[in-house]
Amino acid sequence: MFERFTKDARAVVTGATAWAERAEASTVTQEHLLLALLDLEGARTSFAFRALEVMDRRDSLEASLADARRRGGMTKADEEALAGLGIDVGEIVARVEETHGAGALSADRRNGRRWSGHRAFTREAKQTLTNSLRIALGRRDKVIGAEHILLALATGPGVVAEVLADHGVTYAALERVMFGEPDGGAAQAV
Repeated sequence: MFERFTKDARAVVTGATAWAERAEASTVTQEHLLLALLDLEGARTSFAFRALEVMDRRDSLEASLADARRRGGMTKADEEALAGLGIDVGEIVARVEETHGAGALSADRRNGRRWSGHRAFTREAKQTLTNSLRIALGRRDKVIGAEHILLALATGPGVVAEVLADHGVTYAALERVMFGEPDGGAAQAV
């Protein structure tokens, strides 16, 4: 599948690995894929991010990702479901952090040790790449571009899709700004 990736899509994969390395994570996640997409310049995805004003709210987007990481990767829907059972996730996170330190529920930390080995992709990140192939094939594209990876991230499920949607980055909005209207209209800003 990797041979079908465009230069931009390959840059996203290597950028995601670099993000995982900087975070001292042993695996590459969907979050790392998104952060690499946000760093990508001159691509259809960067046009989409500008058109949807994501770059103006990047700090907010990254804070939302960090908050989800702090909750152990739980989505707001997960948190609401638990609240319906009388479980306060915020209270649990606070207690765990009180005992074990800030970010204790953030998965994939190496206890301050430097991790220099190969970083595998999580099941969800691999599924995103597989879904990007499906999206490309569905659009009758012969290659997989960064735009297909972004569309795959937006289809969810999970924290990244939820954070994107909370920031106005939905599949429909992305399709509109990156590919134009289904009736043949040109790609456009919102």
